[in-house]
Amino acid sequence: MTALAASAPTYSQILGVGGVRGELVIPNDDLVGPIDSSDEWIRQRTGMITRHRAKPETTLKDLCLGAADAAFDAAGVTGAQIDAVILSSVTHMAQTPALATTLAYELGATPAAAFDISAACAGYCYAVGLADSLVRSGQAEKVLVIGAERMSDFVDPTDRSISFLLGDGAGAAVIGASDTPKIGPTVWGSDGSQAGAIYQTHTWQTFKDGTDTSWPTLRQEGPTVFKWAAFEIPRVAARAIEAAGLSPQDIDVFIPHQANMRIIDQMIKHLGLRDDCVVARDIAETGNTSAASIPLATERLYREGQVHGGQIALQIGFGAGLAFAAQVAILPEQKTAN
Repeated sequence: MTALAASAPTYSQILGVGGVRGELVIPNDDLVGPIDSSDEWIRQRTGMITRHRAKPETTLKDLCLGAADAAFDAAGVTGAQIDAVILSSVTHMAQTPALATTLAYELGATPAAAFDISAACAGYCYAVGLADSLVRSGQAEKVLVIGAERMSDFVDPTDRSISFLLGDGAGAAVIGASDTPKIGPTVWGSDGSQAGAIYQTHTWQTFKDGTDTSWPTLRQEGPTVFKWAAFEIPRVAARAIEAAGLSPQDIDVFIPHQANMRIIDQMIKHLGLRDDCVVARDIAETGNTSAASIPLATERLYREGQVHGGQIALQIGFGAGLAFAAQVAILPEQKTAN
């Protein structure tokens, strides 16, 4: 019988990570008027001091290309070596074609497979899980994963539930083959019964037909999201650690979705990580960039010299859906500083 397998299975690894943030740094004081709040209130509830947002002329594609180029430099690869491009975003304004196809072309990756996914704040970890499967199955040798958002396009300045949290940026990683396992199994899932916890105010159809005349924006049920993320998501993280054959004490670096500093602190308490475990806290300056937050937080850790190749990192994304995904990975030796 003719063999149907593309090639012998292998392992996968992250080869390099890069990212870019929106050019504008927005302090809390610039946002507090419309929500009748204060810098102190935002800092106490979220840990945020500033957020990055893109200039009006900076497109989502621009952010993606910048992040991809940085990841290529860090991984020591070119677009011509990429076999698949996976973009996770909820803020690409065109239904079709997938933005990933245009990115593949402009990055010199044609005819790479290219597609977009939508898993909100869990999207980057979803994409890493998909890339890991593609490489291990022999379907691709190198995969470019991008998490990118222009969340400011969906901001209602008067909304106190989520809008002041949101930022713009893109993060990317190159996933390639490895002789040894360097990305653990992805633990992922969703709970659609709580889809109303983070949501778009109304659909594009109702905006089009005039039923709702305002531009759709985002909202969240803050207490519901906090309870779920702070107390349920650590169980997912623990499962990802166990699936990798490790214990919490083996984790050198913790890179959670940058949703809220209080959520991060609660997760640490429940996970039982080592006292010297490095924790990503990019939320303080960059804001919540949804699918971009984990790779951007990783990029900052490298740039500030807080991490190095060979360390064991736990990354976990969680958000609208309610969707979640986590995996343990060995951090790469970056070829260049971001």
